[in-house]
Amino acid sequence: MAKLDERIGFIGGGNMAFAIGSGLVRCAIVKPSQVLVSGPHIENLSRWRELGAVTTDDNCEVLEHTDVVFICVKPHILGQCASQLKYKHVPSAKDASKLIVSVLAGTSLKTLEEKFDFIESSGPKVIRTMPNTSMQVGEGCTVYTGNARVTHQDLEKVHIMLNALGLAQQVPEQMIDAVTGLAGCGPAFVYTIIEALADGGVKQGVPRAMALQFAAQTLLGAAKTVLITGKHPAVLRDEVCSPGGSTIVGVHELEKGNLRATLINAVEKATQRSTELGKK
Repeated sequence: MAKLDERIGFIGGGNMAFAIGSGLVRCAIVKPSQVLVSGPHIENLSRWRELGAVTTDDNCEVLEHTDVVFICVKPHILGQCASQLKYKHVPSAKDASKLIVSVLAGTSLKTLEEKFDFIESSGPKVIRTMPNTSMQVGEGCTVYTGNARVTHQDLEKVHIMLNALGLAQQVPEQMIDAVTGLAGCGPAFVYTIIEALADGGVKQGVPRAMALQFAAQTLLGAAKTVLITGKHPAVLRDEVCSPGGSTIVGVHELEKGNLRATLINAVEKATQRSTELGKK
């Protein structure tokens, strides 16, 4: 697996940032000493220090001393964060090659370019991504797109990092909000399904720990079957549903409960919310 020599920075050390950073270290894409993380409360960055990363409460230190900077703050504080960075930024020759990588939901390339235009007179190199937290176990699903200043080598570098943590794919920017609703928010939807399946097992007499393990393994197995066989989920479902059997009766209950429509609506509403967040 390819390794990177660049220093990797994270402005904001929350769950998504840690999923990416810890994954990169676990996969040996970078060494812990190559990672620099900032947060407003340094005491909250202890897990980063346990990982071997360097921590600071100064966002500007991250911007100045790293080559690839992941912006992992909440969308509504991006403006404040960028203003503080601009105020303390010291221009250098490295600015021309510095790469800004955003994980902010709903935040467009245009907005990112405007917020970080102080980095380089000809405009910053910006890549917009939407990862998910399953990166922390190497099974993430991430899409990304770059602005006009980003080179093929820049995209390849980001692809190496993101693809090492699961699946990564370049897409047109107009698709990113929709993928946010599907893959970015999707783990939470799936966790809800796992919990519900486990509760069903408990109701029928399966011990709680066992029910959770079986429910999670069932979803893992079903997902791998879709990916490996390439068969449509409906075809695979029909293969499980014997005429007059238990499974088709259960599937009927799912249809009566509008599970399919509820999931479609969840993706739609999450997509809309992602777009709204970018307008605030």
